[in-house]
Amino acid sequence: MGKHYEGRFDARGQRIAIVASRFNDLFTRELLDGAQDCLRRHGVGDDQVDTCWVPGGFEIPLAAKRLAGTGRYAAVICLGCLIQGDTPHFHLVSSEVTKGIAQVGLESAVPVIYGIVTAETLDQAIERAGTKAGNRGFDAALTALEMIDLFAGIDQG
Repeated sequence: MGKHYEGRFDARGQRIAIVASRFNDLFTRELLDGAQDCLRRHGVGDDQVDTCWVPGGFEIPLAAKRLAGTGRYAAVICLGCLIQGDTPHFHLVSSEVTKGIAQVGLESAVPVIYGIVTAETLDQAIERAGTKAGNRGFDAALTALEMIDLFAGIDQG
């Protein structure tokens, strides 16, 4: 039987970058708090986490690419909140942000984690930023921890 790879929630000693959008920062700050809480609970020190603020969601993939390209980070967590309005702008931006984040991860081979809330209403955004539906930032940090450990196991063979 071949090897079995599965990550645990362990990234002690690793550096992590977080890219957060200032647009809709009422929600993004909650997502950031959730991500930082998760990382602390799993032994990642505050000094191991760098945060990069960008103007809006559209800028997240570019900043994530720059951070991943430095080679300093074991993962990049992307946090933002996009809320649908009355124009097609929401669909255009959310689609490009999603594709951009995925592309950065594939090109960099660094886990680039999607922690973007895409909501149709303010209530949905509130729910995903720390109330009924949990905190998407916390979930994204858990994903980062698992992927860091998984990749370490794969790399060690």
